[in-house]
Amino acid sequence: FSWLGWQAPINRAAFWLIVMALAIHLGGVVARVVVSGRPPITNLYSSFVVVAAGMVVILLIVEFVTRLGLGNLLAAASGFLSLVYAWTLSIDQGDTFTVLRAVLDTQFWLTTHVIIINLGYSATLVAGLVGLASLYCLFATKKFDQKLRREFTNIIYGSVCFALLFSFFGTVLGGLWADDSWGRFWGWDPKENGALMIVLWNAVILHARWAGMAKDRGIAALAAFGNIIVMWSWEGVNQLGVGLHAYADSSGGGATGSVFMEPMFYIQMFCLFSLAIAVFGFLSPKSWYRSFANDPKPGNLT
Repeated sequence: FSWLGWQAPINRAAFWLIVMALAIHLGGVVARVVVSGRPPITNLYSSFVVVAAGMVVILLIVEFVTRLGLGNLLAAASGFLSLVYAWTLSIDQGDTFTVLRAVLDTQFWLTTHVIIINLGYSATLVAGLVGLASLYCLFATKKFDQKLRREFTNIIYGSVCFALLFSFFGTVLGGLWADDSWGRFWGWDPKENGALMIVLWNAVILHARWAGMAKDRGIAALAAFGNIIVMWSWEGVNQLGVGLHAYADSSGGGATGSVFMEPMFYIQMFCLFSLAIAVFGFLSPKSWYRSFANDPKPGNLT
């Protein structure tokens, strides 16, 4: 509604409403820590709860800096949808305080590796969501001028820098944990491969921007494709039950007889949506529904 009129007061009200919701959200996370006596992430359900909070925090920072309304919109949508998905994981479980598997029964690695790698997920998904929003605005409105496009790209750039930092150190810490538990630093397990793919893809985005290989539209499309890589590493390995790292499985989480209550259904839909928008972003603007007079180089990834 802030985009229709009274932009400043309505946008400010939305911001503080989301802050209030985030405070309740974080209060729940703290309560889980107190009750369980464990770090905040111990299974897939708690992972989604914490990653949702991470996305909201990052997007609120984006909104505080830019005052575009974009951070508010994406924070509310991503936080809400992530918690709904977490709820689907808990349907068959009932009690989300599951008994830790032996390999996970360590306070140090749960506090360091697991939290850091999940913050990397949050930041990568924020970049992907802003990328999706950027490509949508390119398609839906001619008011999305070069200045706004560049501002969206800067948000993606900052998020990817943050994501690369946390994903890299989280992956290294995961290797150290594997060496401590299994006697080897790296074993090309599906989860390890997924973590490496996140690091490499974030590096690809940064190098594409620094080298001028992709500009606003190309960076947005690359970031949108990053959603798929994150979902595979974070959720796909666990739901498919493959590899040594499938211990975070939600214990059935969706065997309700309806495909619309299956957690993997929503992950697949999100990945297909991100793929479609990312591919669409790489197409020439000449093939789009609208023509863009402000696009200086229609044949390039501008």
